Amino acid sequence: MFITTSIAYTNAPPHIGFALELLQADVIARYNRQQNVAVYFLTGTDEHGHKIAKKAEEEGKTPQQFVDEITEKYKLLTEKLNISNDDFIRTTDQEKHWKGVYKMWNKLKESGDIYKKKYEGLYCVGCEAFKREKELVDGKCPDHNKEPELVKEENYFFRLSKYETEIKKLIQGDTLEVVPEGRKKEILNFLEEGLEDISVSRSTKILKWGIPVPDDDSQVLYVWVDALTNYISALGYGENEEKLEKYWPADIHFIGKDILRFHAVIWIGMLLSAGLKIPKKILSHGHITSQGKKMSKTLGNVVDPFTIIEKYGVDPVRYYLLSEIPTLSDGDFSESRFIEKYNADLADGVGNLTSRIISLAKKHPPVILNEAKRSEESHYPCKNHELIEEQYHQLMKELKISEAIEKIWEVIHLTDKYIEEEKPWEKKENSKQVVETLFSTINKIAEMLTPILPETAQKIKKQTETKQKTVLFPKQPSVILKE
Repeated sequence: MFITTSIAYTNAPPHIGFALELLQADVIARYNRQQNVAVYFLTGTDEHGHKIAKKAEEEGKTPQQFVDEITEKYKLLTEKLNISNDDFIRTTDQEKHWKGVYKMWNKLKESGDIYKKKYEGLYCVGCEAFKREKELVDGKCPDHNKEPELVKEENYFFRLSKYETEIKKLIQGDTLEVVPEGRKKEILNFLEEGLEDISVSRSTKILKWGIPVPDDDSQVLYVWVDALTNYISALGYGENEEKLEKYWPADIHFIGKDILRFHAVIWIGMLLSAGLKIPKKILSHGHITSQGKKMSKTLGNVVDPFTIIEKYGVDPVRYYLLSEIPTLSDGDFSESRFIEKYNADLADGVGNLTSRIISLAKKHPPVILNEAKRSEESHYPCKNHELIEEQYHQLMKELKISEAIEKIWEVIHLTDKYIEEEKPWEKKENSKQVVETLFSTINKIAEMLTPILPETAQKIKKQTETKQKTVLFPKQPSVILKE
């Protein structure tokens, strides 16, 4: 199974939105590994283009110096978030990435899909893309609220229009599954308007920071042609293609909704032209707002993931982003809401339940069932638990992570209720049996939590092995913070 995030654009340090994408992909990678599926999980950085060259110049650095510094921050974020990626690709890696890009270019050329012409168009530097008049609002890019630049160049073009009908059929028939359904409709509506051929290079008179076009050093490759190829260059495309044969096509591309067209249209057109298989699924997640507004340095509401992790710990951050932000739509980050969920769901929820069960286990030492026995016997307090677990697995398979998490907490709440009903501390005749059931249940909860909160799940398992109680989540101040 091959799972990817988009590769982060290195014009700025990581933000909380990319942290969410990393976490979503990580959960699905960890979950499938639990099911004994061979997983290869890729993330990385996109390091070429006009925005980066401009930002580096503003800071008095070479583009390479600039992206080296930013990329280290993205690598650090994967470590801080406890991301289980198998690889990290950089588009400035000439040995690992450029060979695949050159092979892709040559394949497009061999298919007769590359040609050169003079062109005049509106180019949005923020999007790193040419814009059609009808895509603008009051003459401005709706995403960046800036007028695009009028560009006159002689560039290479890719015959994307040639693949319009085929791309449409692939998406309509779910050969390429685009989720959620609303994004699928959005991309099909875009295709109904008709595809135009796209510029796939820039003159070095305008932009030098990019991969040179093979056999034409007067041009550099369009940043998206370079960036999209990362998904196969990381698997050895253009060199040793053993991993490519094993893992391609991608099972899931996790991407933000703002780059859906690049992935569901341009990328698919490139793959068809190159004679390669297309990805199976694209999950297009929403955006995170802050205090109900789009994050902006001007508004001062940008959330730094490193600060939040340092303040509360990695698993609380994982929990909030994965449970509070709907997997397939937009969601809001609020520190007061963070503390509220931390206390209710973590400190008073799974933390308190684990503590209660370990305390009871000390008084009524449970029989530790071996794995064969565990698989044969029900180890939940009631049948509802088993049904909820089945629903959890189904939701995880459907990539509905936030909804799957709700199922875990249903089990936690039912288990708390079971303790209150049975009162095993009163030393009844069935107290030992009740504790054994609870002991098995908390281990099962830990298994379900493993993809979501890996550190917490491991701590729960350790407590059940040693029966030594530790505080999983210290209570946080319940004050409403000034945000």
